[in-house]
Amino acid sequence: MFFVLISVICSVTVAVLLKLARQYGVETKQVIVWNYPMAVVLTYFMLKPEIKETSWENLPIPLYVTLAILLPGMFVFIALSIRYSGLVKTEVAQRLSLFIPLLASFFLFNEKVQGNKLLGIGIGLLAIVCSIGWGKSVSTVNLSDIRYKNLYPLLVFIGMGIIDILFKQVALHVAIPYVSSMFIIFVMAMLLAFGLLGYFLLVEKQIFSFKAVVYGLILGAFNFCNILFYMKAHRALPENPSIVFTGMNIGVISLGALVGVLFFKERLSWLNYLGIFLSIISVLIIAYL
Repeated sequence: MFFVLISVICSVTVAVLLKLARQYGVETKQVIVWNYPMAVVLTYFMLKPEIKETSWENLPIPLYVTLAILLPGMFVFIALSIRYSGLVKTEVAQRLSLFIPLLASFFLFNEKVQGNKLLGIGIGLLAIVCSIGWGKSVSTVNLSDIRYKNLYPLLVFIGMGIIDILFKQVALHVAIPYVSSMFIIFVMAMLLAFGLLGYFLLVEKQIFSFKAVVYGLILGAFNFCNILFYMKAHRALPENPSIVFTGMNIGVISLGALVGVLFFKERLSWLNYLGIFLSIISVLIIAYL
C-alpha cells in the first residue's frame, strides 16, 4: 500500500500545482507545455522503453495521435475546472470517470453485465450530480461562472474516461511493449505542446514565463511518479488489483477533499459532501461486491 499512498500524493500534488500556478499568476497553459519534456525524459531513463526493438509498422498510430491530442487538452480542462469549480470537485470528476470505461466494457466490448457494477455506476452518477456545480445560488454568482462550474468538471469526467478507454486499447497491442507505447505518446504530446507554445507566444502574444517552465517541470515529475508508483503498486499486489484500484480512487478523492477544504478554503455544501461520500461508496461497491 506504500506505492498506492505515494501515487495518491503525487496525483493530488499535480492538481495542487495547477491551482498554485493560477493563484500566483503563472500562465497554466505554458505550465502544461513544460510538463511533457520532463515526462519524456523520466520515462526514457527510468522505464527504459524498448524503442529500437519496436516493430514500427505495427504501431496503432491513430490511437497514439488521439491520445497525444487528448492528454494536453485534458490538462487544460483540468486547470480550468480547478479554477472555476475547485480542487475537490475536479478530483471527484477525475476519479468518477472510471465509470465511462466500465460502461464501455458492457456496451462496446460485450462484457457480461454484473449487478454490482451497475449499482456502483448508478451511485457514482448520483455522486456526480451532488458533487459538481451546486455550491452557490444563481442570485449570488454570475451566470457564466455557473455554466463553467458545471461544464469543466463534466468535460474532465468525459475526457478522462475516454483517455482510459484509449489506453486500454493501446494495451491490447501486445506486440508493442506498453512502456514503449507510453513513451511514443508522451513524445507526440510534447511535440504538439511545443506547437501550442508557439501559438501562445506568437498569436496570443503571451510573454514567455520562466516560472511556467519551473512549475511545468515539477508538474511533469509528479505526473510521471503518479503513473510509475501506480504501476509498481499493481506489480506489488498482482493478486489484489481491487485493493490498488480502490486505494487509489478513494485516496485521491479523500486527500483532494482534505487539501481543498483545509488549505485552499474551498466552500462545499452538504450536497457536495454527500457527493464525496457517495463517490467513495460507489468505488467500494465496484471493487468488492
